[in-house]
Amino acid sequence: MILTRQSLQQLARGMNKQLNSSKGFARLLSASVKEGDQLVLIKDSKDSVESTLQFPGVWLRDNCLCDKCFHRDSLSRKPLRWNNFDCDVKVEKINVNEHSKEVHIDWSDNHQSTFSLDWLKERSFNKERQDNYIDSWYRPKPKPWSKEEFPKILKKFQYKDIMENDEALKEWLETLAVQGVSMLKNSPLDIGVVKTICNRVGFIRKTTYGEEFSVISRPGAKNYSYLSEPLPLHTDLPYYEYKPSVTILHTLEQSQSKGGWNSLVDGFHIANQLKEKHPEYFKILTETLVDWCDIGQDGGIQFHNILRAPVINIDKDGRYTRINHSVPQRDSHFTVDIDKVVPWYRANALFVRMAHEQTVNFKTEPGDVITFNNLRMLHGRTGYDDTENNVRHIVGGFVDWDIVYSKLRVLKTALKNKV
Repeated sequence: MILTRQSLQQLARGMNKQLNSSKGFARLLSASVKEGDQLVLIKDSKDSVESTLQFPGVWLRDNCLCDKCFHRDSLSRKPLRWNNFDCDVKVEKINVNEHSKEVHIDWSDNHQSTFSLDWLKERSFNKERQDNYIDSWYRPKPKPWSKEEFPKILKKFQYKDIMENDEALKEWLETLAVQGVSMLKNSPLDIGVVKTICNRVGFIRKTTYGEEFSVISRPGAKNYSYLSEPLPLHTDLPYYEYKPSVTILHTLEQSQSKGGWNSLVDGFHIANQLKEKHPEYFKILTETLVDWCDIGQDGGIQFHNILRAPVINIDKDGRYTRINHSVPQRDSHFTVDIDKVVPWYRANALFVRMAHEQTVNFKTEPGDVITFNNLRMLHGRTGYDDTENNVRHIVGGFVDWDIVYSKLRVLKTALKNKV
């Protein structure tokens, strides 16, 4: 192929045009300051798509990562500088290093800070990014389920897998957080299994009834669950302000009678139904303080527990935080205005009826471990015939969500770094 002078000139012009057009995307990272409110704007362009990150200047100064401000061993800011922290600190100069993807800031208090772009993106004030962080790292978002959906959402894991494999352990804990219930199969018929599971996650939660407790028919029992009669739907220990949050029930022996079936219903689903169909009753059950109590002794320890809390508990964003329900543990004291009593009874009666309509029943086998969210699930048991040759023996225990969430984050980080 012979190139003429004219064709060479056209080729050169085309190359210059291409180079000039690419200059518009040569600067991929830039930063500026919005003077009025001291917002730092960081623009990141990738593949000609530009995104802008915004950060309050005072927040950036507070989170400086230099050795004077940040303690690397504990991964936390140093507190002493907060004795004279200037909330009106201003950005004097800002620039970026495109090669290292870093933002450098000179402050009005004669300090300098450097932030990586990845670090800033992870802490973006963008609502979508924040919601993703909350769901991924703070607390997985619960997915309420109906009676009809139960066979699909009940995920079963092998006990051996969650004890030996971190990926299986993570999946089990995530399922427990999202669905509120899961089953472990083929565990040893050993009275110490519950504590072993708790130790795999973190540590067991001790209550008035000790660490592990045996649910077995006892003559003269001090707790209703120790009888062989039907155990109505309830949440465990509603009289605790810091209520044990994950219930673990290990079947050692199962009654061969027709009874002894587990009952379970998603309290968050019932709350959703009530809110949709009867908003006035939903409001009553979220606002009326109920007196919950437990008085007695177990293992030589006397106790007298009282808590005032609604049946349905929500946070400031309207998310469910806790369901309280237990007829035996609802006190005869009802410390509310007298005109609120009858409306509460009507609302609570409807809540209970709706819960019974959505209840699922299943019977565990020896070696099964049913685990569920005690802040969310109402559970119970059908009655059974208990004789010398027909014993139902369940060993239970608790672990707290703080411990579960902590373990889940540790596992996610470790498995992510392993890839």
